[in-house]
Order: sequence, then C-alpha cells, then structure tokens
Amino acid sequence: MTDQDLHDDYRGAGFSGRLGFGRKPALLVIDFAKAYLDKASPLYAGVEDTLASTCRVLEASRAAGIPCIFTRVVFEQGLFDGGIFYRKVPALWVFDSTCPFGQLADDLVPEPDELVISKNYASAFFGTSLAATLTASGIDSVVLTGVTTSGCVRATGVDAMQNGFVPIVVEEAVGDRDERPHRANLFDLGAKYADVVHEDEVIDYLKDLSS
Repeated sequence: MTDQDLHDDYRGAGFSGRLGFGRKPALLVIDFAKAYLDKASPLYAGVEDTLASTCRVLEASRAAGIPCIFTRVVFEQGLFDGGIFYRKVPALWVFDSTCPFGQLADDLVPEPDELVISKNYASAFFGTSLAATLTASGIDSVVLTGVTTSGCVRATGVDAMQNGFVPIVVEEAVGDRDERPHRANLFDLGAKYADVVHEDEVIDYLKDLSS
C-alpha cells in the first residue's frame, strides 16, 4: 500500500476530517530545549530546521498578539518527581533542574509577559494549570510547535483535543530524532486528533488575525 493509498483508505473510512482554525488561538512551544540541539546530549535530534520554523511561527504569533506559552520538562528529584517516566527513559537526566541541557533553546527566549510552564511528563496538560489558563483566557485552539513529534507533541495534541481545544500541529515546526516516528505520528495525529497544517498556511492565518 502506497502512502496515498493509506491516506485514501483512512479518509474513506471516515478519518482525517478538518477541524479548521479557531477564533482565539494560543501558541504552544513544546519542550524546545538545548538537549535536542546539542550533539553532546543523548537526546540530540538534529531538529535545527524545526527550530527555524518554530521561530518563524513564534514571530508571527507575537505579531498577531496571541498568547505564546512555552513548556519545559524539569525534574527536581528525578526518580521521585519523574516517577515511571524517568525510570523508563534514563536519558531524561538531561532535564534535571541543574543540567544546562534542559534550558530552552537560545533562539526561543520568552518575553516577560509570556508564560513558561514546567512539567514532569509528556503532555503539557498533565499535572499543570494549562487547561485552566487557556479556558480563563477564552482560548479555543492551540497552535503546536516543538519536540518531539512522537512524544510530548503527540501527547499534548491528544490532550488538547480531550480538553476541548482544537489542536493545530505545524508540520515543519515539530520534529523528532528519526523521520519514521515523526511521519507516523503526524499521520496519526492528522487522522484522529488534530489538524496537521503547513507553516505557510498557519502564518497566513496569523497575519489575518493581526490585520
């Protein structure tokens, strides 16, 4: 079965519907830490192009005046506050609070009025106040960028939908350490949980919001 056959099969079965852009979005920059960009890190993922796309979407989001929210994984006592996740993935030591790999990428510096959410697990919603914050601000949709597609991006996209926010995944602005899980998870997100949209379409949408 070719990729096109697969897409056609899913659409024919009733998957891959389009949710559409929301009226009041927020941008989520998910876990874009130095750990994914520094070759000395065990989590290095070669996602420099993903970072460049994320920076462009962030710039357009700021110009549109929408909320920009950053997430980062932080462990104070790894095996205690990281629990089974930390045991399952020993490389998560890079997110110990004293490790420089856990800091956000140099190109992604939050503005003073932009929220940074610290979390212990994959989803930006799990164990955090994100859903309440978005609801209180009247947000109806979230534009998702960051890493990794198969991990925290996917988990956040699924939880966004389950919490009542339309997830818009920017295809070029999410990345993974290997193209195979990246593509497989983009496909699954697009089929069942989110709209997977190209960067240029998202930026055009954000420009329309600011006009």
